[in-house]
Amino acid sequence: MNKVHGGDDMLKTLSTLLRGAAATQEEALRDKHAIALIDQKIREADGQMKAAKGTLATMVQRERSERRQLDQVEARCCDLLTRARDAMNGGRDDLANEAAEAVAQLENEARVRRDALSRVEVRVSRLRRTIEQTHRRLIDLRQGAMAARSIRREQLMQSRLRTTLGTDAAIDEAEALIADVLRRDDPGEQADILRETEGELSYDTLPDRMADAGFGKRGKTTGADVLARLKTNDIPSEKD
Repeated sequence: MNKVHGGDDMLKTLSTLLRGAAATQEEALRDKHAIALIDQKIREADGQMKAAKGTLATMVQRERSERRQLDQVEARCCDLLTRARDAMNGGRDDLANEAAEAVAQLENEARVRRDALSRVEVRVSRLRRTIEQTHRRLIDLRQGAMAARSIRREQLMQSRLRTTLGTDAAIDEAEALIADVLRRDDPGEQADILRETEGELSYDTLPDRMADAGFGKRGKTTGADVLARLKTNDIPSEKD
């Protein structure tokens, strides 16, 4: 019995997983072809709009036809009423009675046609409002589709740019190389330090260093020495 229940649970789980996978694939497909689906829906809405406009044109024709027929019935009714009145005044009650029967029938027909015309007018007005609302929604849809296409183009361009540039590994490596170069010691500075160190170890620079400290004269004349002699006029002239 437990095995049966376990098998049922597994089937339910597999069924749920399959439905979930199908829903995920459907969403991915809709997202991938969203622009094409939007355009198709707009085309379908355009077709429905054209059909609605055709229906509206037919209903407007029927409305005008009903109104013309009602006008004709009312005109005949008025004409017969006038004739019936004249017949009564002329002593022709038989004709007056016959005209009265005709007027009654025409009034009944006019009532029916008036009701029919009223219903057609309501339907025409309702359909006209629906078409106007649908037209405005179609305008919004087209504008939304333009915005969606623009966004999708931008997304595609960004995707292609990422594909072209690849990852940031190349940039990271270049930045690391630049940092390595900047961190390297200056070879010239290293050579100077090396010469100074060797001089100190060999005592070659000791007399100059002691002269700088005020003990004795430097082994070599420097620009500072020349300037000092100029200030004290201690430089022999050409005559001397």
